[in-house]
Amino acid sequence: MQRKFSQRGLGIAAGIDEASASARMNQYERGKHVPDYKMLCSLAGVLRVPVPYFYANDDDAKLLLNMALLSNEQQELIRELVKRLNFNL
Repeated sequence: MQRKFSQRGLGIAAGIDEASASARMNQYERGKHVPDYKMLCSLAGVLRVPVPYFYANDDDAKLLLNMALLSNEQQELIRELVKRLNFNL
């Protein structure tokens, strides 16, 4: 919803046939079917989110989205900081 896609529009953008895009996305959303990894990669690309976002709880999903917004250099700084913090435990 944040990206302003309808179910059909998201499905089509992710490579699902126009005739079945809405129904398939609805089934994914309701948990009736689970997209395979390739489809998750397509959906992540369209939505501009990392693939692990789909598997994360709300707090972790927010963290993943915030990390994805950082530059590669900033992400590396965060990784190094986490390593240092874990080393001190």
